[in-house]
Amino acid sequence: MIGLALLSLLIWIGLLGFRDQFWLARETDEGMGPAPAAWPAVVAVVPARDEAEVIGRAVASLVAQDYPGDFHIVLVDDGSSDGTAALAREAAVAAGSDRLTVIAGTPLPAGWTGKLWAMRNGIERAGTAPHYLWCTDADIAHAPDTLRSLVARSEAEGLVLNSLMAELRCDSLAEKALIPAFVLFFQMLYPFRLVNRPGARMAAAAGGCMLIDRAALAKAGGIAVIADAIIDDCAMGETMKRQGPIRLSLTRRSVSLRPYGGWSEIIAMISRSAYAQLGYSPWMLAATLVGMLIVYVAPPLLALFAGGGARLAGALAWAAMAVCFQPMLRFYRRSPLWGLALPAIGMVYAAATFLSAWQHKQGRGGMWKGRAQARIQ
Repeated sequence: MIGLALLSLLIWIGLLGFRDQFWLARETDEGMGPAPAAWPAVVAVVPARDEAEVIGRAVASLVAQDYPGDFHIVLVDDGSSDGTAALAREAAVAAGSDRLTVIAGTPLPAGWTGKLWAMRNGIERAGTAPHYLWCTDADIAHAPDTLRSLVARSEAEGLVLNSLMAELRCDSLAEKALIPAFVLFFQMLYPFRLVNRPGARMAAAAGGCMLIDRAALAKAGGIAVIADAIIDDCAMGETMKRQGPIRLSLTRRSVSLRPYGGWSEIIAMISRSAYAQLGYSPWMLAATLVGMLIVYVAPPLLALFAGGGARLAGALAWAAMAVCFQPMLRFYRRSPLWGLALPAIGMVYAAATFLSAWQHKQGRGGMWKGRAQARIQ
C-alpha cells in the first residue's frame, strides 16, 4: 500500500513541478502585438459539414473581423444535407459583406479524413495570393479583433503557425464535469509553454483556430502530409514546427458554439481520437489504463480506506491533483470543489479511451459526421 501511495504522490509532484507548469494555464493570447508595417493578405478556410445549427453565427463573426488588410473567406460545403451552404450565404448577406465564397467539396478520396480533404479544397481555392491561411472550424465564433491579434503576433514573432484553443461550451452538468478536464488533460499531454519553445520537439495545435503561413505549409509538403490524421491539429503542429516557430494559446476571443450535450455525447467526442493518440497500440492502451488507475483512482481510495503513511500519501496526492485543476477551473469559471472530483472525471476519460479502442476494433474508429475515419491496423 505505501509503495503505491508514494508512487502516486511522486507522479503528482512531478506533474506539478516538472512538466513545464502546464497546469498554471498561463499561455494565453492576452494583449496585442505591434501592428506590422503592412498587413498581409489572409484567406480563412472553413470546412463545414451539416453545421446548420451554428454556421450563421460562425460566418457572421468572420465577416465582422476588423482586419486592416486584404481578407477573404472560403467555406467548403462538405456534402451537407441540412442547408449549411445557404445559411452561410444568408449570414454574409445579412452582414452586408462580400468576403464569403462558398464552394462544394469534391468527393472524399481514400486515405483522407473528411475535414482535411475539405480543408485541401479550400486551400486550393485560396491559391497563392494570401500570406496566411486562417483555418477555422464551422462551429467557432471569433471576437472582431481575433484575426488582427493573430497576424500581429505571428508577424512580430515570425510564427509559421499560431493556434488558439477556443473556449469550449460549459453549460450542462456533463460539460461542467468533463470539458475543463478535457483542456487540462490536453495541456498535460502537450504543455503549451513547451510547444511554444522553438528549441523543443514538443508540438501541437488546436484545430478550431489556426493561422498558418501558406508558403511554410507548401514547403512542408502541403496538407497532404497529414491526410489521414485523426488528431489533425496536433499533426499540423508537428509538421509546421519543423518549418519554424509555432504558438499555441488559450483564448477567450474564440468561442465554441456547439453544445456538447450530455455524458454520452462528450464521451463520444473523447473516444473519437483517444486510441489514435495511443498509436492504435493495445500495449499502450493497457499501460495507459493502468497508469490512470495509479494516478487518479489510487489516491482517493488510499486516503479514504488505507491507514498510516499510505493514507497520508494518498491524501496528499489527491490534494495535489485538486490543486492542479484549479487554474483551469478558474478559466472556465467553475467552482474549485470540482478539483476533488478529478479522480472520478479521470475514470470517465479512462472508460472513453477503452471505448475508443473497442470502436476501432469494430471498424468504427474515428467516427465523425457519419464517417469512420481511423486507420485499420
